[in-house]
Amino acid sequence: MSGHSKWATTKHKKAAIDAKRGKLFARLIKNIEVAARTGGGDPAGNPTLFDAIQKAKKNSVPADNITRAVKRGSGEEAGGADWQTIMYEGYGPAGVAFLVECLTDNRNRAASDVRVAFTRTGGNLADPGSVAYNFTRKGVVEIAKADGIDEDSILMAVLDAGAEEVVEGPESFEVLCEPTDLIAVRNAVTEAGMEYDSAESQFVAGTKVEVDLDGARKVMRLIDALEDLDDVQNVFTSVDISAEVAAQLDEDED
Repeated sequence: MSGHSKWATTKHKKAAIDAKRGKLFARLIKNIEVAARTGGGDPAGNPTLFDAIQKAKKNSVPADNITRAVKRGSGEEAGGADWQTIMYEGYGPAGVAFLVECLTDNRNRAASDVRVAFTRTGGNLADPGSVAYNFTRKGVVEIAKADGIDEDSILMAVLDAGAEEVVEGPESFEVLCEPTDLIAVRNAVTEAGMEYDSAESQFVAGTKVEVDLDGARKVMRLIDALEDLDDVQNVFTSVDISAEVAAQLDEDED
């Protein structure tokens, strides 16, 4: 789930709790395996692998787990699964569009589990292409808020590298760019002395659907149901949740 809906931290807070830690680790390890299999096991020559490893480290994945994932993905060590990427499209409560990215070794299981998650939470799967047209793949670099870091300072650092806009969330900024400019933007952030939390390609909705508190709760239930599935890697939506509603959601969790 990306932070373009003004509640970037909600997902990260949820992912940080112990109940979801194992699933988060599994997703990050899958990312590393796939990146190593696609572009080789040397992070210096494989920017996608470099960013996958950095994200895993920032989320406290043990170094041994990261090393083994790289070796499995590159073929240096046996045991790597034949992960396939599958995208599912659907609609959730309030007509919010969903793109669900799965990395799975069992297509039938993934399809069945995703369908059940939608139907049990008031959503439904959609035909291929009926939702995807509203999403564009973008490079997204996430920067945590800190002293001396604001929208203007970030823009000054990344504009010449190809950044398109900076989106401010409650606890972080997101720099959007074309996927081909992701490495340049990430490097510009680092060269400006700023630390980034993640740098990766995501699907960003062009048209958003603003929801009230009840709608936000229902959308979150569907997101949670999908993210609980072992095969689901990423969930992207067109939901737009205001700062006021996001604050009420946070109160729900306290």
